[in-house]
This record gives sequence, C-alpha cells and structure tokens, in this order.
Amino acid sequence: MFVRHSVSFFSVLASAFALFLASPVGVQAQRLPPEVHPEHYGLTVTPDLKAASFSGEETIDVALDAPSKRITLNAAELKFVEVKAYVLPVAAYSYGKLGSQPKPLNPVEADRHPQTATVTLDGEKEQATFSFAEELPAGRVTLAIRYSGVLNDKLRGFYLSKTKARNYAVTQFEPTDARRAFPGFDEPALKATYDIAVVVDSGDTAISNSNMISDKAGPVAGKHTIRFATTPKMSSYLVAFLVGDFKCTEGKSDAVPIRVCSTPDKVELTRFALESAKYVLHYYDTYFGIKYPMPKLDMVALPDFEAGAMENFGCITYRETDLLVNEKTGDIPEKKRVATVVAHEMAHQWFGDMVTMQWWDNLWLNEGFATWMETKPAAAWHPEWNFDQDDAQGLNETLNLDAQRTTRTIRATASTPDEINEMFDGIAYGKAGAVIGMVENYLGKEVFRQGVHNYLQAHLYGNATAEDFWGAQTANSHLPVDKIMSSFVTQPGVPLLTFSERQAGGVPVGQSRFFLSAEEMNRPVAGQVPEWTVPVCLKTNGQPICRVMTPGESSVPQPVDAGMPFFYANAGAKGYYRTAYIPAQLSTIVTKAESSMTPSERIGLLGDRWALVQSGQADVGDFLNLILALKEDSSAAVLDTAHQQIQKIDSEIASDEDRAALAAVLQRQFGPVYSALGSPEKKEPFDRRQLRGTLFELLGEAHDTAVLAEAKLLTARVFAGDKVKDKTLDSALADAAVQVSAANGDAALYDKVLAVSRNFSDPGEQTDALQLLARFRDPALVRRTLDLIASGEVRNQDSWAMLTVLLRERVSRDEAWEYMRQNWEKVSAQFTVSSGAEVVGATGSFCTVEQRDQVSSFFTTHKVAAAERTLAKAVDSINDCIKLQTVQEPKLHAWLQGQAR
Repeated sequence: MFVRHSVSFFSVLASAFALFLASPVGVQAQRLPPEVHPEHYGLTVTPDLKAASFSGEETIDVALDAPSKRITLNAAELKFVEVKAYVLPVAAYSYGKLGSQPKPLNPVEADRHPQTATVTLDGEKEQATFSFAEELPAGRVTLAIRYSGVLNDKLRGFYLSKTKARNYAVTQFEPTDARRAFPGFDEPALKATYDIAVVVDSGDTAISNSNMISDKAGPVAGKHTIRFATTPKMSSYLVAFLVGDFKCTEGKSDAVPIRVCSTPDKVELTRFALESAKYVLHYYDTYFGIKYPMPKLDMVALPDFEAGAMENFGCITYRETDLLVNEKTGDIPEKKRVATVVAHEMAHQWFGDMVTMQWWDNLWLNEGFATWMETKPAAAWHPEWNFDQDDAQGLNETLNLDAQRTTRTIRATASTPDEINEMFDGIAYGKAGAVIGMVENYLGKEVFRQGVHNYLQAHLYGNATAEDFWGAQTANSHLPVDKIMSSFVTQPGVPLLTFSERQAGGVPVGQSRFFLSAEEMNRPVAGQVPEWTVPVCLKTNGQPICRVMTPGESSVPQPVDAGMPFFYANAGAKGYYRTAYIPAQLSTIVTKAESSMTPSERIGLLGDRWALVQSGQADVGDFLNLILALKEDSSAAVLDTAHQQIQKIDSEIASDEDRAALAAVLQRQFGPVYSALGSPEKKEPFDRRQLRGTLFELLGEAHDTAVLAEAKLLTARVFAGDKVKDKTLDSALADAAVQVSAANGDAALYDKVLAVSRNFSDPGEQTDALQLLARFRDPALVRRTLDLIASGEVRNQDSWAMLTVLLRERVSRDEAWEYMRQNWEKVSAQFTVSSGAEVVGATGSFCTVEQRDQVSSFFTTHKVAAAERTLAKAVDSINDCIKLQTVQEPKLHAWLQGQAR
C-alpha cells in the first residue's frame, strides 16, 4: 500500500503521511485458533448500489488438524443467514488452475447430510464462531455460508465510492478489513485460492484479481454474473472486487495484458500510467528474474480512496491523483508521483503478494521493499528527473522521524487491529526502505539483486520472515548482511558517527544513538546502549572506501592525502546514520561540497547539520552559513532542502523581530541568485525550472516586493477566464506564484481557488486547489477554510489534509487549533477511520507549554483510533521545539545582527 501522498498546487507543497485503515478503539487481540487452515474460497457477491448493501454466498474449503465442534474465523459488520458444514471426500476437491476455468465443487451432492451451525459473534474480536451439534472429523470440510452486509462510507472493507453521477462499490481490505466483505481467515499467513463471481446491474462491469472467464445474464432480470479465474494462493487482504461503469485504456508488456481504468469521464487521463506500467513490468521481470505472476494487470482509479494506492494481486487500486495525469500537458512532478506510485504497487506483486510476510510485525518485508524499489524503474525510465535526490530528501525525513524519543523498531509487536494499523508508518516504509538501500549500496547492485532473486524463488506464493531475507543475502554475498540488518531491524533509533582528528592508520570514530532532543542527547546513559553493525562508506579524493563498523570498533581507514585530507562519511548518501565532524574536517567538506560531492551527498550534509542544530550540538548561525555557502547550488533538490530548513528556522526558532531580519538577509543573499537564472526558456531542463520555482517561493516568503508583484501577475494569468492554468506559463514558476499569492491573498483570489476546488474534471487540479485554500493566511479566510472542512462538502479523503496544513503553519495554527477544539464533533465527523491520527500528529508543530498541555489533555479525553504513539510523538515534538527555541533563538539573533553590519 502506498501511503505517502504529495498534495500541492502544481506540485509545490509536499508532505508525507501514513494512511492506515484503523479499526475501532478497544478491539482486542484477533489471532485465530491455529487448528483450521483455509484452502479455497468460492465467493459470489451481489451489491445493491442504490440501497448501499450487499449479499454474499460463500464456500470455504478448510483443513482441520483435529476433530472439532467449532470453527472460528473473522467477520465484522456482517449478518449471517445460514452456515452449513459439508464433509467431503478428498477426491471431491478439484480446483481450476491459475487463469483457467475453475471446477466448482457441489457439496450438496457430495454430502447429503450437512450440519447447520449456530453462529456466535464476538464484535470486539471481530470473529464469528460456528458451533455444530456433532464433531467435524479431522481433514477437509467445506463451509457454505449465506450472509449480508452494508456498503459503508468509511473507505474500508466493501464500500461506496461516489461521483456526482453515480455510486461505485469498491474494496480496500488491508490490513484487517476483508472480514467486512466476507467471512474468512483474515490473517496474512492463511493463504488460499479464490474463485470470485460478482452479480451486477446490466449497465455495469466488475473487475477482480484474475481475468474474467464468463459473463452471463441473470440470475434475475436486469442483472448479469461475471466470473473470474481461480487466483493463485494469496492472503485475504489482497482480494479485490470493484463494481461500476469503469472504462479502460489497454496495452501489453512482456505478453501480459495491462489495463488502466477510471470513471468514464477521466479515461483520457490514464495513458501516462499505462506507459509507466508497461515499462515497469518489463523492468521488474528482468530485475527479479521471475516473471510477473498473474495473467493480467489492472490498475483502477477510484473517486473515494483513502490511501495512495493498494497492491491487490493483479488488481491495483489508486486514489485518482496517484494514477491519473494528462500525458501531454501534465507537469513533471505530477508524472513523477504517478510513476513512483505505479512502481511501488507493482513491486508489491512480487514483494507482498507473491511472497508475503508471515505476520504484520514484519510488514517492512512488504512496504520497505516497495519503498526501496519504487524509484529504480522510474529512474531508469527518466534519469533526468533526479530520483536519487528525492531519495536523499526522503532519507533525511526518515532519520528525523526515527530520531524522536518516541519511535519503534522496524520489527515490532502487533496483535490488535489498532496495533497493526499503527505499523503503517514512516518506519515500515522509510526506515526499512533506507536500510535495504544501505545494504544494497554496500554489497553492490548485482550481488544484492541476485540475493533478492534467491529470496523470492525460495518462497514463491508462500510467507517469509525477516531472517529469511537477510539469510538469503548473507548466503549469496558471504558478507555479514545478517548482522547489519538484524542490528537495524531489532533496535530503534539512529546511529550518530562522531569523527575525531585523524591518527596513524585511520580516523577515530565514536558510535552513539542520536536524538533530535537536546535533553535526550545530554541525558546520562543508563542500561543497555544500542550499538549497530554499520556499513560506512567514506568519500575521499580517490575511490570511496567502504567497511563494516562493528560494535566496539573505534576507527575507519583513510588514505594519506597531501594537504588537508577530504572525506565525507556517507558516500552516495545511502547510509542510515548521522555524522558529526571536528571543525577542520567540516570546513574541508564545505569547501569541496560543490566540486567533490554529488547533489544527494550535499542534501545529506544539510540534513546532518540541521539535525545537529535541533539536538543542540551545532549553532543555527553556523548552519545558516552553510546554506549561504550553497546558495548558488545548481541542484533544485539541494536548494529545496535548504528552503525547507529555512522555513523551520522561521517557524520554530525566530522571534517576530528575527523573522523580519531573516527575511532581509534572504532577500539580499538569494535575490541575485534568482535574477541570474533569467526568464524561463523553452525546453529548459527540468531541474533548472524547479530551481527557479524554489528560489521564487523562498523570496516570496521573505516578502521581496519585486517577487510579490510578479507573483500577482502570474497568478492572474493562471486563473484567467475559465482556464485553471495558462499552459504557456512555466509550470514550476506558476506553482510558486500561486503559493506566494495565496499566502498574501484576498477574498477575490480565494473565491477563484474555491471554484477550481469544485471542478471534478481533473482530480489533480481539484486536490491542488483544496490544498491551496489552506495556504491563505487572512484570519477571515482561514475561518472560511475551517468552515468548509467541517461542512462535509470536501471529500473526507481530502479534508483532513487541509486541516493538518492549517495546524502546522505558524500563522494559522492558533486559530485552527481553537476552532477544532470548539467544533470537534463536526470536524471529527469528516475524518476517515485513519486520518484522525494524522490530525493528532499535526499538533506536534506547536511550540508552547500551554498548547502542549492542551494537546495532551484534549486527546486524552477525545480518543482517536490508532493514535496512542502519534500523540506521544506530538508531545515530544512540542517539547523539543520549546527547547530548540530557548537554545537557538539567542544564537539566531546574534547571527542576524552580524549579518546586518
């Protein structure tokens, strides 16, 4: 499941969040008894889109380890009509092969004396127990179940997805919501094959995991029944069935049929995703050395969809903004997003679908792999889009997340739905993916690729553990991959490598755990101290030197160079650690940053130094000197990283007096850099266009009068007439202009943006406009946005994201927080089952003792599902901000006074 979703007007705003489909608070452990094993499901579902309900007929062939009078499985929000058990001879079990016509069983003919079950429901555990008068024998038994359910509006299970024209019935089962669509064994290790049929209205179609094998009229007038081929063995959370009037664009790659589908009005926006999928499928076939495992691939954009995308085996579902983009006129950042989300979900067809984690504590085997893999095919397809620099920026964000006091190990205990849902976070995605990337960088790409192939080959259509993966890599490489990965998977936090003056034979280095909190960094160490086995790659004037630092080692080798030796201790920006240097080493690094370091490494340098400022180990003034030293950097991502850190300084450290002085420095230092770029030119490289846009926005935020005037003119062209955007404009500059104008905008501009947000023809532009509404800073317009959020007009998949923007911004956070507390019932009613946790997390941007206490008190009495750890992290972040401001504001003030002289 892709849960990082960039939301921006023309792709300027970027945020990462984890969307996980949470279950109600208080649900207890849900593990099923281990004595029953599902082998095959026969499932016929009949949805009623007008009545928002569905009925189901199901057979489940199970194997019992021992005789029993009871069978317990998962079911939630379902009503049982009848449950029978049939005892069948072994010869009666004959299933179709993947992609072929199944051979359905007829249990009534095989066993004329079935037992009818008494059904006992446990709503808290989301389980149903079938009790029988007579003991069922060990061996194979078929359960025949008739039941019904509700097509809910919570974006989970079997639910309604709506447009202005009609309703659709769609599914989202990960992690524990298949049980809301059919009774079953809803645990990842309990794999089975599936025969699925859907009864739909005459004008509708259905899409499921496998290829359609029949479409027949009936069983009643006005209906037809669509049957799909037998699936391979797979976990229940990967099942999908979608109903509506979908239209598709078709293609083929490596002989595999591919379709990209949407509502009929948006089918023209599917072509870029189709080209992405064709490239990615061939890339993965080659990389993994194992052919795509399904007979077809469907990718479907859904109007209401909470996550970014979901990797259902052979039938991937997407939020519209993560699949649909105009092939000819779409901006490159939009295309990058679609390409990476497509690559992420398609990677899951191997990692997660074909080979699945044994239990949710190893979720990283799914999401870490897909996150690590998602930019590989995209970068091979479009190397000019600089995905390596995106990876470096993502690594910085993940290291900061993991350096908070409240974090977790990559592999962590998860037994209840709430605990499982909380696993879908930046650790499972970002940290796991970064650690995999670090090991690949150490082993070399081809050695690592062969280890991946061996791992997949050994567990085809089965389940695997963390040890299975690193065991395969260790056996293939004959290097200590098991020790490296074990130390990062089983220990929380981030290593800090602190380098000292060079001595004979190498550079002394100390290893400790890094915290963003100054208090934690200064706290006396008690108990067991985490120590990692770390592959460290030094960049020098020659070839990089890589070696594994084991616990207890205290130096790394460095060749003797003439003059002041240069080394940067994270060659390639792939290491999962922070670095700290003595002043002479840092000075040499900064001097050679432009000439001897890649953009990704410079991003890593900025990230390390800013992290040290936050932890109290470096001064904010010295950090700003580093930014000014890199102000003419040719990489847009480097300047974007610096820009984000400047925004943090402005928001979290600066007083009102400091903010004005900082703005003056930024105008003076970056104004000439922006002017030197000149006006946009036709066929200008993507990176240069992005660089201009970043500098424009930076100067606009610094209230540069010339930039503000230019922003106003450009914004007028963007919203001229009925066109949302003048296509003759440079998109990166237009993006920046509307961001700047919105922050200074009036009611007239707000109304224009609001009108765009109500245009459903282009999902990307609509979502961007909604996000732009949250950028207006006039108090009256902030209130209008808050009222809009609470009204229910905005889709609940989008409204919470608008609220988090308002809560994070210094200018609007106080008003948004007060409004939310006073209108909690109306505001929280717009949340999905997971987004409440995102709102809790956004309060971590507050920076006062009073608001910290309010946050802790409010969410203690207003419980939010699957947000316990999120609340703790938010409180930690507020405390850290308070400390950061206390320590660094006087230093910032002194630096600014020095700049004024």
